[in-house]
Amino acid sequence: MKKKFNLLFLLAMMGLVIVSRGAGAQEEVNIVPRPTMVRAEKGSFLLTPGTVINVTGGEEALPACRLFSDLLARSLGTPLEIRQGKKSLKKAINVSVDATLGEEAYTLVARERSVEIRGGSARGVFYAFQTLRQLLPAGVERGDPSASLEIRGVTIEDEPRFAYRGMMLDVARHFFPVEDVKTYIDMLALHKINRFHWHLTDDQGWRLEIKKYPLLTEVGSRRDETVIGKNTGQYDGIPHGGFYTQEEVKEIVQYAAERYITVIPEVELPGHAFAALASYPSLGCTGGPYKVATYWGVFNEVFCAGKEETFAFLEGVLDEVIALFPSEYVHIGGDECPKMRWKQCRACQARIKAEKLADEHELQSYFVKRIERFLNAKGRKLIGFDEILEGGISRTATVMSWRGTKGGLEAARLGNQAVMTPNSHAYFDYYQSKDTKNEPFAIGGFVPLEKVYELNPTEGLNEQEALLIQGAQANLWTEYISTISHVQYMVLPRMAALAEVAWTRQDQRSYDDFLKRAIVLTDRYTALGYNFARHLFN
Repeated sequence: MKKKFNLLFLLAMMGLVIVSRGAGAQEEVNIVPRPTMVRAEKGSFLLTPGTVINVTGGEEALPACRLFSDLLARSLGTPLEIRQGKKSLKKAINVSVDATLGEEAYTLVARERSVEIRGGSARGVFYAFQTLRQLLPAGVERGDPSASLEIRGVTIEDEPRFAYRGMMLDVARHFFPVEDVKTYIDMLALHKINRFHWHLTDDQGWRLEIKKYPLLTEVGSRRDETVIGKNTGQYDGIPHGGFYTQEEVKEIVQYAAERYITVIPEVELPGHAFAALASYPSLGCTGGPYKVATYWGVFNEVFCAGKEETFAFLEGVLDEVIALFPSEYVHIGGDECPKMRWKQCRACQARIKAEKLADEHELQSYFVKRIERFLNAKGRKLIGFDEILEGGISRTATVMSWRGTKGGLEAARLGNQAVMTPNSHAYFDYYQSKDTKNEPFAIGGFVPLEKVYELNPTEGLNEQEALLIQGAQANLWTEYISTISHVQYMVLPRMAALAEVAWTRQDQRSYDDFLKRAIVLTDRYTALGYNFARHLFN
C-alpha cells in the first residue's frame, strides 16, 4: 500500500496523474480561464485535413470559424473546409448560434464522431473555439506538422462572470507599431479578454491622427529625447515619436473586432495635456511656450477650463475619435490634474464664478460633465479614472477605479457603473518579483501573480451594488517599457490571472488549481514565441 501511495505521489509531482472521469474532470482539462462546468466523455475526436466546420445556424459565426480554420492550417497544411448546412455531420465540427444562451455563453461537446459547438452569439462561438484551441497541443500554434490533433472527449458549459474584461496598453509614453498592437490583441483573444483600452495621448506623446488639427501629430507625436531611468536628469539624446494614421486605426479596430474585442480609445483631459499644448499653445492657461515632455510625472500645464476655445478643440478631436471607434465608451482619463494653473488663471476663475462653482475641484467636475454631455449627444458613454468622482459626478459616467478599489466602491454606492483596475492588484508595470535586480526595469511596486488572482471586483458591496461593477481590467503603463518583448514579459502570465478573475465565478476559483493550468498555458506562450515571466514555476 505504501509503495502504491509513493508512486501516486511521484506521478502527481510530475503532473502526470490522470484524474478520474466525472466530478474530477474539471481538473484534467487545463483551460484558462476556468470554465463553468467540465465533464469528461468517452473517446476522442481526431482533426484531419478532411474535417469540415459545418455551420448549421448563425451565418454571423463564420468569421470565428475562419480564424480557427486558419490556425489549424499551420499544422495541417490547409485550412479546414467551412460549409453551411441544415443538420449536423459526422467527422465534423458542427457550429450553431443559440440565442437561448447568454450572448457570451457557449457549450462544447467533443466525442468520437463529432465536435458540437453552440454559442449564444457569434461571440460565444469564438470563445468556444478559444477553448477548443487549448484542448489541442501547443504545437498547433507554431504549425508543428507532427502535433497530434486529437481532442479528448469532453462536455463544457461556460459563461463569463463579467461583461467587461479588459487590458490597457499605453502607447503615449512609448510608441508601438501596428504589428505590435495586433500581437497584443492576439494575446487578449487567447485569454477571452474583450476590451482593449488604448491609451493614445499623454504629456510625452500624441499618437492619434486628427485631421482637423494636424499639429497634434506634426508636433505632439515627437519628443526630443527621453530621460534615462527615473528622472535622473540625464537624457538619451534620441528623438522618440510615432503616431497612428486614421487608416491604421481602422485596421486595428477591425482586427480587434474580428476577435470580438472592442477598442476603447483614451484621449486624456483635462490633465496630461503637454503634447497637445505643445501643438496648440493657446489651449493652455499661460499660452506657453510648451514642449512635449521628455521626462515622467504629473505636470501643472493642463487644458484651460475657462476658454471656450478649449472645448471647441476637444469636441473637434472627439468628433473624429467617435468616427474611428465604434466603442460605446470613450475614455477621457480625468486623472492627476493639478489645479495650480486654474487658480492663477483669470479665465478659469471667471468660469468658476459664472457657473457658481465652489472651487477648482468643481471646475474639473464641470469640465468632465461638459465633455460627457457632448459624448452622450453623440450616442457614447464617458468612462474615466476615479478622480472624476471629485467635485461631483453625473449619474451616467462610468468610473475606472485605479487608486485601489475605493473609487469603484464609492461609484457603485452612488449608483454609477464601475470597472475595477486597482493598482494594488492590476498594475502590470509593477514588479512581479521582489528580486528586482534580476527583473527588467520597472516603475516600482510589487504585484505578483498570486496578488492579481486575489482580486474580487465586487468585494465589499451588497448584491444590488455589485451589479454595477462591470468587470475588471489590468493596466500597462510604458514609461520604462519600449519593446513588445518587454510588454509580453510584464503581462504574461499575469494576464491569465486577470482573465480568470473577470471570467470565472468567485466560488469556482482556486489559486492552486489555476497555477497548475497556467503552467500548462505557458507551453502555448512558448509555441507562440511570447516572452513571459517564469516566477510561477518556483
